[in-house]
Amino acid sequence: MSDLMVDRDLAIARDVLATEAAALGALGAGLGQDFRDAIDQLIAITGRVVVTGMGKSGHVARKIAATLASTGTPALFVHPAEASHGDLGMIIAGDAVIALSNSGEAAELAAIVAHSRRIGLPLIGITSIAESTLASAATVALILPPAPEAGPIGLAPTTSTTMQMALGDAIAVVLLARRGFSARDFQDIHPGGKLGARLKRVRELMHSGDELPLVAPHTTMDQALITMTAKRFGALAVVDAKQKLLGVVTDGDLRRAMGPDLLGRQVQEIMNPNPKTIGGEALAQEALLEMNSATRPFTALFVVDGAGMVLGILHIHDLLRAGLA
Repeated sequence: MSDLMVDRDLAIARDVLATEAAALGALGAGLGQDFRDAIDQLIAITGRVVVTGMGKSGHVARKIAATLASTGTPALFVHPAEASHGDLGMIIAGDAVIALSNSGEAAELAAIVAHSRRIGLPLIGITSIAESTLASAATVALILPPAPEAGPIGLAPTTSTTMQMALGDAIAVVLLARRGFSARDFQDIHPGGKLGARLKRVRELMHSGDELPLVAPHTTMDQALITMTAKRFGALAVVDAKQKLLGVVTDGDLRRAMGPDLLGRQVQEIMNPNPKTIGGEALAQEALLEMNSATRPFTALFVVDGAGMVLGILHIHDLLRAGLA
């Protein structure tokens, strides 16, 4: 392939991205009271958000429905062509409808639009034409700003579908914030894969009880090393009689304290009195960041409560097994 063709390919690709980026900027700048009204109507419903669209708008609608559902707003996609063959029964009182059509004239949407108006549902129309049938029928019309479709022929849905999807994301995230949807809520409905691992709580992964490598401050290092070796975490927690954390001894501390008298010294002489710790309710992702963000990354992190009492220990291997690291 010639350099000229490569340059042309890159120029087209960059023009597509620049065209779509400009459209998104215009979309954001144009948001106003209509968007607020749409959010107010969607947050007030007792049922689900039904998202619909035909063709490329239908593919975007499926993604919007999935994003809404995964961020705390019950939602589903209904295919407009199937709606008039029985699927209208999926749309009931208490629901709201988001209908997507760039032209606002997709004939397949007629059944859903009429049904939603007949039973008094909020209907949010997303279209580029303010005078379209969809915009006129909607309780709130969100009008996409004028923008060319990207590419040399400017016909394939590109910019318009990018704006539709971005607007759907904006709706989902604003609803998420309105509902107070938290990371813990998110974890509850995303238990699988790496995302689920990131959202696990430290207390779900930590070791506790007899697995903990605990020693008293006056323990000599020869005895402390036996405990450290047996527990296999590469770290010791130095605690008082109530199990409050006083300091930590790691493999690195041992190397730095190495000398002929090491085994006879007390752990309180060797320990780091200001170790990094984490709470049991912290996310596993936070623990991983803590382990990796230090000047000297470490592999084990003690878990403590608000009073500094040792609850457990988390090792990098625990994060690996969970699929996080």
